[in-house]
Amino acid sequence: MMEINLLVTLNAQYLLPLKTALLSLADNNSDITCHVWLLHQSITKNELTQLSRFVNHLGWTFSAIKVDQVFGTQAIDTIHNYPQEMYFRLLAGDLLPQSVTRVIYLDPDTLIINDLTKLWQLDLGTAMMAAAAHAGLIDAVTPLNNLRLNTATKYFNTGLLLMDLGQTRKIIKAVDIQQAIDRYRGQLLLPDQDVLNFLYGSHILEVPEEIWNYDTRKFMTYQLRSRGDHDLQWVMANTVVLHFAGRPKPWEQNSDGRFTTLYLQYRR
Repeated sequence: MMEINLLVTLNAQYLLPLKTALLSLADNNSDITCHVWLLHQSITKNELTQLSRFVNHLGWTFSAIKVDQVFGTQAIDTIHNYPQEMYFRLLAGDLLPQSVTRVIYLDPDTLIINDLTKLWQLDLGTAMMAAAAHAGLIDAVTPLNNLRLNTATKYFNTGLLLMDLGQTRKIIKAVDIQQAIDRYRGQLLLPDQDVLNFLYGSHILEVPEEIWNYDTRKFMTYQLRSRGDHDLQWVMANTVVLHFAGRPKPWEQNSDGRFTTLYLQYRR
């Protein structure tokens, strides 16, 4: 049985979506066991106990680490009121035990519908992590973000990351992230994602988005880009991670996306 280290960083608002994602992972990966690592700031003891019981019920292990503030409050609060927890994934190498050398980070608004082990076993070469880029139909996103952030790489999405923590411990520094936030806060649209791409884009190995970080809003884009090959049957057979990025989320009342019904089956 293969053991995978799975990292999540969130607040209490996303505990139920997290359970839904974990259930989908367990349902479609019966030959693995996971150690779920949670980095958080304010989740209560009772909420952690309930989550631990849920993870244990899946046959997995669970560890929660409460993180003290790692940045100045002003630098975080002035950027669109995003929670500080979203930065914890970038600092996982410093926040997790040194014995943890590789993790898969997952956003809680995901479903895992096929085999995750190929990602876990991926050879990163000299890269410190792997991620997907949401390119769109003609990849207009990349040049716009290259101009906005003065970068030369694809614009990688942080919803799924395979991380070599030995490498991240050498390369990613909290002080560099803090300085980037202070210097570019007026230009940051998705703060942690922008910072990742601005500082570390050249250290990232690209993986196919239609397999590992499928944006559920863009079904028609994927189908057109593949000249019709990536239809719903293809997605269900090949895609591993469905990412319900943006709004509405599939658990919200006004959600009527193509994959909402599948999501609600797991949530229920």
